[in-house]
Amino acid sequence: MKALLITALVAVFFLVAMAFGARNDQLVTLNYFIARGEFSLPMVLAVTFFGGFLISWLITMLLMVRQRFKLNRVTAKNHQLEKRLAELESIDTDA
Repeated sequence: MKALLITALVAVFFLVAMAFGARNDQLVTLNYFIARGEFSLPMVLAVTFFGGFLISWLITMLLMVRQRFKLNRVTAKNHQLEKRLAELESIDTDA
């Protein structure tokens, strides 16, 4: 649910940026290391915003997958220890 709200908020920011860009139809010059290009302001804003969103999303997904693997590993170890504890308790009650 939290992820859905954040995604909706990002979409709203994207739409506001696009509306701002549509009202400002200027050309801007971007200087690269080896080249130079002239692009419209809405295009530069959209590409920059989308690129930042995509990078953030990929980093977040990477962290979530890493946490999921860690949780699975700890859960498996927990089950293993619970089984061992049950065996030890059964040995203790038999004696």
